Order: sequence, then C-alpha cells, then structure tokens
Amino acid sequence: MSKTTRATQVLSQAGVAFTVHSYDYDPNAERVGLQAAEALGEAPHRVLKTLMAEVDGKPVCVVVPSDREVSMKKLASAFHGKSAHMMKPADAERLTGYHVGGISPFGQKKTVPTAIEEAALGEPLVYINGGQRGLQVRLDPKHALKALKAVAAPLIA
Repeated sequence: MSKTTRATQVLSQAGVAFTVHSYDYDPNAERVGLQAAEALGEAPHRVLKTLMAEVDGKPVCVVVPSDREVSMKKLASAFHGKSAHMMKPADAERLTGYHVGGISPFGQKKTVPTAIEEAALGEPLVYINGGQRGLQVRLDPKHALKALKAVAAPLIA
C-alpha cells in the first residue's frame, strides 16, 4: 500500500503536520469508520468519516465522528440550504476520484464546500481518511479545517 496519495500530497503542499497510519481494511465491515477506529485502537469519536452529500442539489463534503450519524436538517443549515441527502456511492467516487471506503476530504478531483462537525475541533488530534482504503492521516482538526477552507458546524443527529 502506498502511503503517498493525492490527499497526503495536498496536506504536505499546504504545510500541514500529519502522520500516516495504515490498517487492515475490511471490505465487509458494516461501518467502515468504526472498523477503522477499532483497527487503529482509537476512540470512534476521534476517527472521522468523510461523507459526500448534496444540499439543494449541489455536492458537499461532510466530516463527522465515525460513531455518529449526520442530521440532514443540520447539514442543509450548515450550507444555508433547504434540504440535504447523501450522494450515491458511484457519484461520490466519480466526483472525488476516490473509492468508497477511501474517500478523503483532501485532494478530491473537484473541490466542493466542506463542513466538519464542530465537536471534533475539541480534540487535539483526529484521524481522517488519507485517500485510500486502509489509510488514515492523524492531524490537528483545526489544521484540517483551515486546509479544507471548511466550515465548522453542528452536523450530528
């Protein structure tokens, strides 16, 4: 497994300090983020999952703790929209250039507005997908917020 991906390249170019962590990705896991947390020996609220959604028909990226669910109402509100729904996996792969289970908010083919769950910013370090299945980057969530030019918002149900 390569530890250099578009995501790690973007973080390096932005001068963001991070470490790379690999684990045995389980393609049959019911919830990929929780499987990653368990494999890394980390608390699920510190391992963030990257989800692709649409708000009023426009693509957005959402980063939330792996043990929580996104509130569609809060998601729409974070982007000043009326309605939100999850993007179909094939559409998410086409838009990001990553495979489901390996979607990172960093280095996507097309840059889209991104929101990070505000509670995650209270952690000193979090894990976020590094751009391939079984690869996570560990970094300060505030640095992730800045690198992504993301908004921090209450997003979880």
